Amino acid sequence: MTNQIVRVPVESLRRFVEDAFVALGVPAEDARICTDVLLASDLRGIESHGIGRLKVYADRIRKGQLSPVTELEVVRETPATAVIDGHSGMGQVIGHRAMRMAIEKARAVGLGAVAVRQSAHFGIAGYYPLMAVREGLIGITTTNARPSVLPTFGGEPMFGTNPIAFGAPSDEACPFLFDAATSVVPRGKLEVLSRAEKATPAGWVGGRDGKPATDTEAILGGLNAGLYGLFPLGGPGEKSGGHKGYGLATIVEILCASLQGGAFLLDLASARPDGTLRKQNLGHFFLAIDIEAFGPIDEFRRTTGEILRSLRGARRADGAERIYTAGEKEWENERRIREEGVPVNPNLAADLRSVREDLGLEGHDLPF
Repeated sequence: MTNQIVRVPVESLRRFVEDAFVALGVPAEDARICTDVLLASDLRGIESHGIGRLKVYADRIRKGQLSPVTELEVVRETPATAVIDGHSGMGQVIGHRAMRMAIEKARAVGLGAVAVRQSAHFGIAGYYPLMAVREGLIGITTTNARPSVLPTFGGEPMFGTNPIAFGAPSDEACPFLFDAATSVVPRGKLEVLSRAEKATPAGWVGGRDGKPATDTEAILGGLNAGLYGLFPLGGPGEKSGGHKGYGLATIVEILCASLQGGAFLLDLASARPDGTLRKQNLGHFFLAIDIEAFGPIDEFRRTTGEILRSLRGARRADGAERIYTAGEKEWENERRIREEGVPVNPNLAADLRSVREDLGLEGHDLPF
């Protein structure tokens, strides 16, 4: 049946994905980082950026769009800032090392900001702020992406989904983590719909005429050709605030391209106008803030916790069961999925089987 879901133990998937990356030529420690980022997405219930992208990375490595061996180059540096060239290596490895550098700079001088050029898709943006949060810092991450989003009143996709992620510690076990695309939904949500064989809800995507489109397979087939585009956060036009998502996406583009002199907008497409493939050359921006540079961290944690508890304790709308703060649902998902296993639908299982067979990893104990 097309809707049959199997649950796979987290550690079984971890071993398989790590071995797959190693078989693709990724060094063992880098493979561990790549796997951790992908599984962090699945654990938090964000299927669009998890193991479902393994085959995408494998295909890009084989086509020469992605280098399995990541060679970082620091091209400019001050005590508080750095510009890194990722030379089209693994985005997760580049992101991990860049945020690590930002954290170390923040520890030394209060703030650490790192801009990255010539990188690739790095998984969920929220993974990197959590690196800072675990060390008692505030973390902020943004990235640009290949064109798939329409500017307000535009009929041609110009932006990527350009997410913004912000994380902060509190006095609660669950940290505050906002991680969202500046489009109505991330592109990966369409891939999830495709694997589930579902239509795209009206209001997510528009055609060149700006009218809503709902045929998921046609949309995915036409996005790269510019036939369709995701609407910016808020939807089409200005009536529901689409211009605000458009503006936020532009801010991300400036942080992720202008600061480091990198590629932007249409130059981030996976293929050139003549159809030949090229490397992604994405840009990222990482910021770490040492809370102690502003005041006692215990006071910060307490105040942040009180803000979150006050929000959750507000009067609920009629029929609403509860109010959430950012990161709560994902925190709860992770605890549940660690116990139950990662959900894998038949189409995703087929992709993983294909990777397993291509790489000769049949010895792994996976239920598909």
